[in-house]
Amino acid sequence: KGTARAQKLLVRKYLEERNRTIMLFVDISSSSFYSSSELLRYEMMAQVAGVIALVGNYGKDHVGAVFFADTVEHVIPPGRGNEHVHAILKCLFEYPISSQGNIKKTDLNVPFSYMAANKKKGALMFVISDFIGNSFENSLRVVKSKYEIIAVRCLDKNENQFPNISMIELQDCESGQKFNLDTRGSNSQKINQMLERRLKEQNKIFGKFGVDVLDLKCGDSFIADVVRFFRRRMMY
Repeated sequence: KGTARAQKLLVRKYLEERNRTIMLFVDISSSSFYSSSELLRYEMMAQVAGVIALVGNYGKDHVGAVFFADTVEHVIPPGRGNEHVHAILKCLFEYPISSQGNIKKTDLNVPFSYMAANKKKGALMFVISDFIGNSFENSLRVVKSKYEIIAVRCLDKNENQFPNISMIELQDCESGQKFNLDTRGSNSQKINQMLERRLKEQNKIFGKFGVDVLDLKCGDSFIADVVRFFRRRMMY
């Protein structure tokens, strides 16, 4: 009737209410508290998780958070509303600090195994980690068809390109083991080839299972990268 009166085609447009569930998996292993800049890796990951939680709340989505290392450390079940998101933000910036100092290893199978065991239909998984750990391909294979998964990989600049310094002493954050490393000459090339190979292997796995990767560098501003990502992936 409206079309007949106006003498032009009129259509109704509806905005679908999606009410998705967004699950934030935040790595709080010992390596998360490493950094070669003033900002710890975990501080950056907490900020990124906080931004995602706020965007999810703005979109009326349910947001939950899981803190993990080699086990699930703490869980905030999905919920919505300003008070719920405030509780997530409070935990992001307070809980891991209270447990810092205890050596915790990274197990990247933990978030995928958790989602396999706790069915949350249509959930969107953000795994926020340095992804320096054990193989996770098999556990990712189990959940790849059930959930949309996004890997937020936060690496220090030295984990992309290690500087050629000299003979230095290093300590493994997640084992406490100390060892000497010669970064001079041909060793420098071998170290950087190893770092590059690890990234390529991970990217191959992510590409195989259709997992989008958001790469962030510790110490750099990440807001522009996150905004571009949300513009590409989500429309609110």
